[in-house]
Amino acid sequence: MLLLDIMERFNIADKKALEFGVEYGYSLSALANYFDKVFGVDTFLGDTFTSIRENFIEETRKNLADYPNIELIQADYRDFIRDRKEEFDLIHIDIAHTYQDTFECGEWAVNNSKIVLFHDTETFDSVRQACLDLSKKYNRSFYNYKPCCGLGILVKE
Repeated sequence: MLLLDIMERFNIADKKALEFGVEYGYSLSALANYFDKVFGVDTFLGDTFTSIRENFIEETRKNLADYPNIELIQADYRDFIRDRKEEFDLIHIDIAHTYQDTFECGEWAVNNSKIVLFHDTETFDSVRQACLDLSKKYNRSFYNYKPCCGLGILVKE
């Protein structure tokens, strides 16, 4: 229900969403319940925070088989955003929890969506700080929903 509340509160359209950091697809499936088309970008190899693993894209595809509106894209976020300009109704970021990665991916996202969500703002100070810095740089409102490891919300109001 939190996602629907966010969409209604900020008048977010429901056509196209993007997620960076899919892992096994749990939050991507939540997005798929509210958006016509959802794209999930991930290396599907894990990272230093979730552990490095063998390629698990097929396991994720199986998890998401009931959602025909999801398209998985196996790529590093840096490769995906390079030279790309594309508007999304909502972007969710849950990648490696470093300041640099969060800021770089988030900077592209705030320039390509009215609203950007960041997971783990309460678990990782680096994620929260990147959100705060992006909100100042781009004059975005920043909301921090503290439960469930924290969800940062940057929105153009």
